[in-house]
Amino acid sequence: MDEILEVLEKDGRLRPEEIAKIIKKDLKAVKSAIKKYEKQGIILKYKAVINKELARDGENAVRALIEVNLLPEKDLGFDHIAERIYRFPEVTSCYLISGSYDLLLVIEGKNIHTVSSFVAEKLAPMENVRGTSTHFMLKKYKEDGVVLKHKDENKRIAISY
Repeated sequence: MDEILEVLEKDGRLRPEEIAKIIKKDLKAVKSAIKKYEKQGIILKYKAVINKELARDGENAVRALIEVNLLPEKDLGFDHIAERIYRFPEVTSCYLISGSYDLLLVIEGKNIHTVSSFVAEKLAPMENVRGTSTHFMLKKYKEDGVVLKHKDENKRIAISY
């Protein structure tokens, strides 16, 4: 991968001037490369990694990983079905995977009921869906290479006998 992309992937807030200094390249060349990557769709967006546990004010959003077993469509394979599924607003990520299941979805909802309703009412009834397995995320330790700090709640007291 290009040096500019590697630097931006680690910290998307860096300005072209800082990137040029880090990789020891001409500022004009760095700006030009970034514009080219954006135009080509290589750089899709710039994103902040948010520790939602610390940012949340009593809000209990729920995330789940859902494995989906599919029957591929003739002449279309998995891509057409995946597109229909990832267009649902509840789906934040969708991956074609190897193994027992075909797709891995990351779903977000207001609570456990909205996620289970999505599976029961929208996903499972789809014609090519043969089965699902839902895993609710209980705690996130690391995201996009960043270790997340957690609230200091429920500190356990050491007990000895």
